[in-house]
Amino acid sequence: MTVKLGLLGLGTVGTGVAKILLDPSERHPLVSKLEMGRVGVRSLDKPREVDIPPHLLTTDLEAIVADPDLDIVVELIGGLEPARSLILKAIHQGKHVVTANKAVIARYGDEIFTAANDAGVYVLLEAAVGGGIPVIQPLKQALGVNRIHAVTGIVNGTTNYILTRMQEEGGDFEPILRDAQALGYAEADPTADVDGLDAADKIAILASLAFGGRIKLSEVFCEGIRQVSAADIAYAERLGFVIKLLAIARRDTCPVSNDVLEHLQLRVHPTLVPKHHPLASVNDVYNAILVEGDPIGQVMFFGPGAGSGPTASAVVSDVLNIAGMLTSQVVEPQSKTQNPLLACSHQHYCQVSPMADIVSRFYVRLLAKDQPGVIGQVGLSFGNHEVSIESVVQIDMRGDIAEIVVVTHEVKESNLQSALNELRGFGDIQAVPSVLRVL
Repeated sequence: MTVKLGLLGLGTVGTGVAKILLDPSERHPLVSKLEMGRVGVRSLDKPREVDIPPHLLTTDLEAIVADPDLDIVVELIGGLEPARSLILKAIHQGKHVVTANKAVIARYGDEIFTAANDAGVYVLLEAAVGGGIPVIQPLKQALGVNRIHAVTGIVNGTTNYILTRMQEEGGDFEPILRDAQALGYAEADPTADVDGLDAADKIAILASLAFGGRIKLSEVFCEGIRQVSAADIAYAERLGFVIKLLAIARRDTCPVSNDVLEHLQLRVHPTLVPKHHPLASVNDVYNAILVEGDPIGQVMFFGPGAGSGPTASAVVSDVLNIAGMLTSQVVEPQSKTQNPLLACSHQHYCQVSPMADIVSRFYVRLLAKDQPGVIGQVGLSFGNHEVSIESVVQIDMRGDIAEIVVVTHEVKESNLQSALNELRGFGDIQAVPSVLRVL
């Protein structure tokens, strides 16, 4: 049986997918059963890296999702619309969908998966998180027998590249961002990457799979890397840390009893990571996702987080999963019953803890007048709000202004913010330029 695909988009990833499909030798035998039926493009006349027969190309994407001869629609156009509408129309036509579109899934996953469940079709999204790193299917299947405690990841290559360069060169954020844009590692508008929005989309998807519930993207705390300075990178180095943009989903615990609660922590922010931690050595544009569960312990997925080849590999792996079931149904007729290891069947929303209740260690950098009693005032304000200090060091001088770095023990976020607000009210405290969490 041949499985026919409709491919929406022939950009970087779409071209990578086409190359795999047109060259099936020495791959899984099922790849040779896949056939491109229609390919949706913006322009019919654009030069292409891959030789697609002209009669397969069309600018009419609606016609592809409605084509009765196609079994699977592969959505690679990106963005929210018309991607969302085309995915839903394909589902309503009884077609399976494979997508790399994390933005659509993070925002409209409830609508899309409800429609897919009603129609008895699959929506698979291995390429939406981590590029070519296989993490979605392991969370659904191989790790599904575990009680997952936490998923922590470096899931944005652009920010990891920038922070790695800052670490290695001692440079500031803005010039290295411009360099990354010139090299093609950052978009002309880098907002989604450097402000953490891309990572928030991805951790929402991973959390939904790991913890078996739907996630409201608006409940994911999101803070980017614009405020991370060369000074912070250098001070972190002295303290035995590197700074990474982490996406974190974990079961919340009671700070007093350490009991596991029903709520989740969902957050994206720059974090001081101990140098001995598995994620500390993940550099440049690479991604890594660390999963912690019972009974498996820790397992880490590492690899290229983007690019034509890696992402296309993930897309075609999803296509193969669906194709394997479709070919088996030649012998066993199709039914509306879905494979629970591939479908998204959970309906409830996960409860997410407010950021004010999260308990973490903190790194705080203060600028203060170089006068007696300033460090004592810092200690007093922190003590007033039950913030326990692990270390406090006067690091540097800028004229008559001292730079003070404080690392706290674990403390409730709201307590730390209250202490900082009190400190900002003292005339001797000039500024609080950096507040970063410590893993």
